[in-house]
Amino acid sequence: MSAILEDLKARALELAPPDRDELIRILIASIDGEPEGSPEEIAQAWDEEIARRIADFEAGKTKGVPAEEVFAKIRALIAGHGKR
Repeated sequence: MSAILEDLKARALELAPPDRDELIRILIASIDGEPEGSPEEIAQAWDEEIARRIADFEAGKTKGVPAEEVFAKIRALIAGHGKR
């Protein structure tokens, strides 16, 4: 990690939680662009998506994956990440 990044990290961690939240949002927007819609619209869209996924699961349209299987895949991905 560069010295500038180390300094920024240390200084960012000194910020109050609301200020860190604002900094996070600014940094993410600088990479991904500004989100489409207001925070309320985004929350509503997520609520609708969650309700749709629950309904699909309860109707048997989708199936769950055991947590052990998910975590095993994640561990394998992480282990393989450094082998490039």
